[in-house]
Parts: sequence; structure tokens; C-alpha cells
Amino acid sequence: MTFAITILVSAALLLSPAAAQTGGNAISTRTISLGTATPGGGFPLYGNAFAEVMNAADASLTIAPRNTKGSNENIPLLEKGELDLALVAGEPAYEAFAGIGRTPVRLKILTAIYSNPGMFVVRADSPYKTIRDLVGQTVAFGAKGSGLPILARYVLDGLGLKQDEDFKAIYLDRAGDGPAMVEDGRVAALWGAGIGWPGFAAVASSALGARFIAPTAEEIARIRAKHAFLKPLTVPAGSYPKQSEPIASLGSWSFVLTREDLPDDVAYRLARTLHGLEADFCKKLAQACETTAANTVAAAPKPELIHPGVVKYFREIGVVK
Repeated sequence: MTFAITILVSAALLLSPAAAQTGGNAISTRTISLGTATPGGGFPLYGNAFAEVMNAADASLTIAPRNTKGSNENIPLLEKGELDLALVAGEPAYEAFAGIGRTPVRLKILTAIYSNPGMFVVRADSPYKTIRDLVGQTVAFGAKGSGLPILARYVLDGLGLKQDEDFKAIYLDRAGDGPAMVEDGRVAALWGAGIGWPGFAAVASSALGARFIAPTAEEIARIRAKHAFLKPLTVPAGSYPKQSEPIASLGSWSFVLTREDLPDDVAYRLARTLHGLEADFCKKLAQACETTAANTVAAAPKPELIHPGVVKYFREIGVVK
């Protein structure tokens, strides 16, 4: 985005909803692009809801979701300035910030969006009950380019397993293709993460029903001993149809990241709008109940990774000092 456009975007976002109208004529605003992922997954579901509530709350905001290949494409698109904002899963974000396998990114966190407890789903009539039972079986590990396969890699590595050697691994072109593959037996299990994740919901809602397979308490301890950045997380009872008990697992937080040069005043305006409507966002989408200022501060790997414009707003509301 050119310097001139950046100024226009900044100016547009600084307008109040009331100031966005002059003599009955709307003042045009620049679009804020938001990268999500492939259709049928959790990121497009969240991103579309995010844009809808933000745009409705502030007439000067125009956030436009865009389907991408997921986290691994979103990061370079942000670096090149081809996206203003993008959803990025916790593991790709962790690797990008830490410079694992690449130069560390200079992107910033706008908000933590939701936690991602990882687990497998199988048909309710499946003979598989544990992760070890799935060794040697055909497993769909998520969409190509998404963060799900990366989370699976860390979880399995903590158990001494390799997803491309110990399993017949499949990577999807579209996240939404996985549930049907479980239902018709093309795969023994589908790996996913999160609360209200569409793939899990689809299998659990099917005629055959679903059963979830997560690491045991002993396995969680082993995984965390090797990959401490993964955190114990719980899928509350009732998160999916016929799921009567909470499920203990582990994972990390996904984020909305910004391009490095997103102006401070734009990030401030986005944060103020978003966290001013936390309750409304939660009512619209269950996953969004975790999108809070407090969770963003707690989930950020380092405080300095939060965008300075966001930090300014957080200081005003007392979330950070």
C-alpha cells in the first residue's frame, strides 16, 4: 500500500460514525483487507463475523474478508503489504516471531481471537480410541497452508511420532472437505482445533455421530516437556453436538496480525471498536467470546509484539500499565 493510500486509510478510520456523513452523503472509506483461509474452516467463519460486526459498529470502517490458503500464505502476504490484517494460527505465528526456519517477522498483533485445543474426530462407531490407535491409519491433518498441520506436528512430535511417516497423512485443498471423508470412511480421523470448529461440528452433527480423541494427561505432560509453548486447554462440554463431557487437550491462541506499517491510529481505532463490542461479538459467534483485550495481553508471546496503537488503547482501559 502506498504512502498516500496509507494516509487516506488512516484519515478515514479516524472519522467518527457521525462524521462519516456530510450533508447526507457518505464519505468514502478505504478498504481494510482481512486474510482468512480456505472455505469451510474456522478462519473464514470467524473472519466474516469479525468484518460484519466491525463494519456495523463503525460506519467509517470497511473490512473486507478474503479467502486465502491460510496462515502460511497470510504471513508473507502481510509482509509484502498485500493484506492489512490476517488471521494466523498460533504455531505459524510462534515460528514466524521466533524466526524458526526463516527470518523473524516484524508483524504485530491486533488481537488474540480464540484458543485452539487440538484433537482428532472419528466416527462414533470407529474402533479407534487413542492417538496410538491411529498410527498407520489414513488421517486428514487439515488444509494445505493452514496452521492445523503445524499444531499436529508439534503434538505428535512430543509423543515421538511423525505425521508423514507414522500416519497415512492427507492434506486438504479445502478445509470443508474433511468431514465427508470421515463420514464415508476415506479417512479414519480428521485433525482439527478450537471450540465450535466447523469440521468437528459437521462430523458431530452427522447421522453416525462422532467421538473425539485428545492426548491423555500423561501425553499432555510429555508434549509440554518438549514444546512448552503449547498450553493446556479445555473444550467445554456442549461445544459440539452430543459432547457431554469436557475434553482436556493442549494448543495455542490464534491471532489477527497486522502488516508491520499499519499506522498506530488505525490500529487504535480497530482495537477500540472491536473491544467496545466484545459482548455483541460473543452473541454472534461462540468462538468470539474469547476475543477480549485481557486474553490478547495474556496470549501474546511477548508484550512488545502487540501493535503500539492497540497498546495505547489497552492503557486507556487499564488492561496494561
